[in-house]
Amino acid sequence: MPSGPGSAVGLDIGGTKVLAAYLGPDGAVHESLRLPTVRGPQGVVASAARAVREVLRRGGVDAADVDGVGVGVPGLVDPDDGSVTHAVNLGIEGGRFALADALSTELGGVPVRVDNDLNVAALGASHVRGGDGADLAFLALGTGLAAGIVLGGELRRGVSGAAGEIGHIPIDPQGPPCACGQRGCVEVYASGSALSARWPARHGRPAPAELFEAAAAGDPEAVRVKAEFADAVASAVRILELTVDVRHVVLGGGVSALGQPLLDAVREALDAQSSSSPFLSSLRLAERVSLAPADVPVAAVGAALVGRRKVL
Repeated sequence: MPSGPGSAVGLDIGGTKVLAAYLGPDGAVHESLRLPTVRGPQGVVASAARAVREVLRRGGVDAADVDGVGVGVPGLVDPDDGSVTHAVNLGIEGGRFALADALSTELGGVPVRVDNDLNVAALGASHVRGGDGADLAFLALGTGLAAGIVLGGELRRGVSGAAGEIGHIPIDPQGPPCACGQRGCVEVYASGSALSARWPARHGRPAPAELFEAAAAGDPEAVRVKAEFADAVASAVRILELTVDVRHVVLGGGVSALGQPLLDAVREALDAQSSSSPFLSSLRLAERVSLAPADVPVAAVGAALVGRRKVL
């Protein structure tokens, strides 16, 4: 198992699971695992530490031989000091919680760095694509909708950390209220929760899967809802491309588990939106969209890059 300078452990911590990956000095994933998340500040630290120890044990690597541990979490993160606030899905609310310091102490002093989950997902997707991934946006279709952005090989956070929060761009001022306090935001049309609200699960399976299956079977209402959802996601892609003009928009998040049918629907919607505009047609938007790899924990990989201090 490769170890030494340049190796790190990355953690993608969500409300239900911790995904861990050991990244060797060669930049490849050599071990990965999934463990349940324990909610609350101390629970998150305990489950994160357990994941780090287990992935290193499986790889036969000592914690002293890694450059550090990187962590991606949902919520407001200060990457300078590794503190987290308002990570509701993790049970971390109220004031700042010094996650990096607490996890480092639990691991015996191993350096720990923390960043937002979308930022590390974008870094991981960029890393997996190699030289072709220097300009990329990772568009997460989950409970909400937002993107992590890598430009020229560097993460773009923005002066207030809001870069990529395109889900809160209003596209219909008279539309439904959004959790952000505005109305008609992209998120209320193109997120996984928006889709579930319009097509609730009826057979105990994820709502997106049931919707796309019903549409494939010819259900007229399912066909309409699917088309409107794909059109909304295509609008999100178009907003990203017309603001940061990245080479790739990678679709991730829970809805991306639909796989090729989702990609085909979004590409078809992008082509339809571009058909009446020579300008949009010239951008070849449909060709720039792809799916996050299903066999690589891209967010954990990006977190490992944060852990080994390869992030600006």
